[in-house]
Amino acid sequence: MKFNRLVLACAAGLALCSVTARAQLTVEITGAGANRLPVAIADFTGERIVAQALASVVRADLERSGLFRLVDAGAALADSATPPFEDLKTRGADAVVGGSVVPGADGRYETRVRLSDVPKQTVLGNPAYLHSGAQLRATAHRIADFIYEKLTGEPGVFSTRIAYVVKSTGRYELKIADADGANDQAALASREPIISPAWSPDGSKLAYVSFEAKKPVVYVHDLASGRRHVAANFKGSNSAPAWSPDGKQLAVVLTKDGGSQLYLVNADGSGVTRIATSSGIDTEPRWSPDAHFIYFTSDRGGSPQIYRVASSGGAAERVTFEGSYNVTPRPSPDGKSLAFIARSSNGRFQLALMDLATKQTQILTDSAKDESPSFAPNGRMILYATEIGGRGVLAAVSSDGRVKQKLSVQAADVREPAWGPLVR
Repeated sequence: MKFNRLVLACAAGLALCSVTARAQLTVEITGAGANRLPVAIADFTGERIVAQALASVVRADLERSGLFRLVDAGAALADSATPPFEDLKTRGADAVVGGSVVPGADGRYETRVRLSDVPKQTVLGNPAYLHSGAQLRATAHRIADFIYEKLTGEPGVFSTRIAYVVKSTGRYELKIADADGANDQAALASREPIISPAWSPDGSKLAYVSFEAKKPVVYVHDLASGRRHVAANFKGSNSAPAWSPDGKQLAVVLTKDGGSQLYLVNADGSGVTRIATSSGIDTEPRWSPDAHFIYFTSDRGGSPQIYRVASSGGAAERVTFEGSYNVTPRPSPDGKSLAFIARSSNGRFQLALMDLATKQTQILTDSAKDESPSFAPNGRMILYATEIGGRGVLAAVSSDGRVKQKLSVQAADVREPAWGPLVR
C-alpha cells in the first residue's frame, strides 16, 4: 500500500474479479461476543408463510449481531398469549418474543409482536406493524431493531443500508444493500472506476467519485429519483467527499491550486473554501460528529499520519504518533474514538481503534490488507474492506474486537464500503 494511492483513494488498480448482476452479499459470522443474552424467538402465529419469513429474518438479525444467543422457544407463541415462563426459564431464556400475523382487507398484513422479560415475567413492549408482502424483510429488520434496543439500550442497525463497489469485467457498480447484504441494487454502473461513496446524514443521497469524465469528479446522487449533480469538478483531481453532520457541506480534496489539499464545498457545488494548507498531501477528510473538527490523513510530517483541523480552518493538530503509517480516520458516532488503518511492524495493514481521551489504541483485526473503515450508526460495529485468499471481501468487527463477520459475493471482489445512517 502506497501513500500516493490515498490521494484519490483509488480502487482502479485493485485486482477485481467478475460478479453476476444479481449476486448479493452473504454474511458469515466468524466470532461472537462474550456473555451473549439468551433470547427465545418463538414462531409467529397466523399467516404461516409470512409468519415464518418474519421470524426467520428476526432470528438471523439478532444472531448476526453477536450479542444474542438464540434459545429454542418450544411451541409457536402469539403476541396475545402468556408465555410459558417456567418452561422458558428451564430452557435458559432471559427474554422471549412472540408474534401474530393477520391479513387485512387491503392486502396488507398487521404483525403484532410482544417482547417479555422471562425472569421478571413482564412485558417490555408490544408494537404493531402494518406492511405489504414486499415489505417483509424491512418489517422483520424493524422488529429486530425494536428487540435490540429494548434489550441493550442502544439503537439497532438492522434496518440500515450499506453501499459498496463491485467490478465485473470492464464494469464498475455502486451498490446499495440492506445491512445483512440482501436486496442489493445498483445505484450507478460505469465502465470507469467509482470510489469513495459517502452517505448523507439523512440517508437520501450518496456522494462519490467517478472517473467517467476521464478524471476524478465528485457527484451527489439522489437515491429516490436517481438524479445526480456535480459537487466538485475543478481543474485537476476532485476526490474523497465527506458530508458535514448537517448535510449542507462536503469536505473534499482538490488539486486545483497544486497539491492535494482540503476544501469545503456546499452540497450543491457552490462556495468552495480552503480550510488547510500544507506542503505535503492532505487527504481522506472526515467530520467529527459535533462538526467542530475535520480529521484527515497527511504526510506533512514526513510519514502518513492522522491530523485534525477546525472545520472553520486554522492550524492542524497531529492525532496519531505510534507507528510510521496511520491513515483513513473515521470518528465514531459518539465522537469518543477514532477508527483508522495502521501499518504494523511486520507490514500488515490492520484496522485500529483509538480512544481519543486516553490515546490508547487497539488493533481489532488479524488480517493484512484492511482499508476503508466505516462505523455502524450506533458505533457498535465497524465495516471495512479486506482481502482473503487474494479476493476482496467486506468484513465487520465490533468496537471491542470480539464480534467478527465476513460479507462476500461469490467469485467477486467488493470494496469501498460505507454504512448508512439510522432509519428515522
